[in-house]
Amino acid sequence: MHYPDLPEFVHKLVYLRPLSRADAPAWYEYLSKPHVLEHTSWDLRSIDELMRKFDALESIDPASEIRMGIVLRDSDVLVGTVGFHSVSVLNKSAEIAYDLAPSVWGKGIAPSVCDVMVDWGFSHLGLVRIQATALDSNTRSVRVLEKCGFQCEGLLRNFRMVRGHPRNFWIYSRLNPRIGIADASLTLAVSA
Repeated sequence: MHYPDLPEFVHKLVYLRPLSRADAPAWYEYLSKPHVLEHTSWDLRSIDELMRKFDALESIDPASEIRMGIVLRDSDVLVGTVGFHSVSVLNKSAEIAYDLAPSVWGKGIAPSVCDVMVDWGFSHLGLVRIQATALDSNTRSVRVLEKCGFQCEGLLRNFRMVRGHPRNFWIYSRLNPRIGIADASLTLAVSA
């Protein structure tokens, strides 16, 4: 796993650390709950499928997925994950993803970890754009993104297959405030 300079993170209930294969049972346990699964694109049928994800997480390729564990301070038990996938070194962009066990929903953890990861992605990975997609039924995730300053860019119709069915996803983005964006008022000069 490649986690240069893990992000500083302060929360009274949880902290961030690299995921390990030993976290798989706790991760699978909450991801397989129907009320968690219904608003995600996960399609896990066994813990073995989740274990294969660790092969990608352990890659040192700069474009590989980065995912950290969200663990309880008092017991070191995994209650969530947060990180980036679809990392593009060329475009300096990535997609953020996060998940939480229902036992810690509503405690402000998701916006906190999302915000710290975005800041870390901008400052340590040099990302210019971080985007997020949320299943159109996932109102909790949309609220997290909006609390973290992401802007909605639109609805992606039939964007991903979710357990065998095409589903719509909202797309959100946040741009690195330290990097200037092209002046939107520029126009192309067309010679006649």
